[in-house]
This record gives sequence, C-alpha cells and structure tokens, in this order.
Amino acid sequence: EVLLVESGGGLVQAGGSLRLSCAASGFTFDDYVIGWFRHAPGKGREGVSWISGRDGSTYTVDDLKDRFSISTDDAKNTVHLQVNSLKPEDTAVYYCAVVRSWVLGGTFRPYYSMDYWGKGIQVTVSS
Repeated sequence: EVLLVESGGGLVQAGGSLRLSCAASGFTFDDYVIGWFRHAPGKGREGVSWISGRDGSTYTVDDLKDRFSISTDDAKNTVHLQVNSLKPEDTAVYYCAVVRSWVLGGTFRPYYSMDYWGKGIQVTVSS
C-alpha cells in the first residue's frame, strides 16, 4: 500500500522558512516521480516541484524556483520541500503525490496525472 505522510507545516511569519517532508512507503522509489502541490483557499490545485526517484532530476515552476527547492534523503524514502522567503500568498495546504514514471523529462506533472496523494499539511504565512 502506497503511503505518503506530509510533515513540517505550520504557522510562520512572512520572510521565514519551512522544510516540508513527505515520508513515502509502499512502493519502489526509483520507479516514481514525486511531486509537491498546494491548494490555497479559492484557488485551484497548483503544482510546485517534482523530483525523479530514479535519477534525482528536479523541476520547479518558474514563479517559485528562486524560493522553493525539492530534494530526497540518501535512503530515498523522504522527499523534502525547502521553502524560503515565505509570503502570505504561499498560505495553502501542501500535498505530496507520486506517479509511476522512470523519468521526469525536465517538465512538470499535472495534478490529474498523479497516482497517489498524501493527506496534506497546512502552511500559514502571516504578514
């Protein structure tokens, strides 16, 4: 059974940083692309950043790449999203999700293509 559990969210002041983590289990890490998405009130679900479990290649959307970065640990069972210089508009529920794919291909994966999702974690940025 695929299990994705997000952690590291919370309340932070504007300009602060957080490190979100996604503990992954129940699948072969190398066979999947792992992504972070967010869903803010009144907005659609937005893709943020993705990483290939096979080769570690990454893709982060242009608007966020100077503040957000994705990585995995050496054991390849946790995916992190480092978020810096947080802004109130970053307030959202953040989700990790996976899709079975050997390659990332230098581009994003839309939310509707993802196979499994975590339950999400709230990030609130105060001004």
